[in-house]
Amino acid sequence: MVDTVLKLIGASTRAQDANGIWRTTKEAESEVFAQMSSVDRGEFFAAGEQGFRPEYRFTVFAGDYHEESTCEYNGTRYAIYRTYHIPGTDYIELYVQRKVGVNG
Repeated sequence: MVDTVLKLIGASTRAQDANGIWRTTKEAESEVFAQMSSVDRGEFFAAGEQGFRPEYRFTVFAGDYHEESTCEYNGTRYAIYRTYHIPGTDYIELYVQRKVGVNG
């Protein structure tokens, strides 16, 4: 496992302004400490059967994770396709795959 910083990205929202025009707000972003590792062979094949292409597993403090569906690591965006709360700990594993076409 490698200690790193992971950017969690929450969904942007839409709301009407005072003039009735719909505006999109900026995505909520937060940087958290994480441990990064590769997915194991079992996860790779099980996820592949469901149409996912897993790349990494990040372990973060559960209190830092607020159901975000996207994260950024080393300038690349990833979709969080599965989470797993590690029993008996305050940590959660985030399983991610590359988010195609959304790296900017």
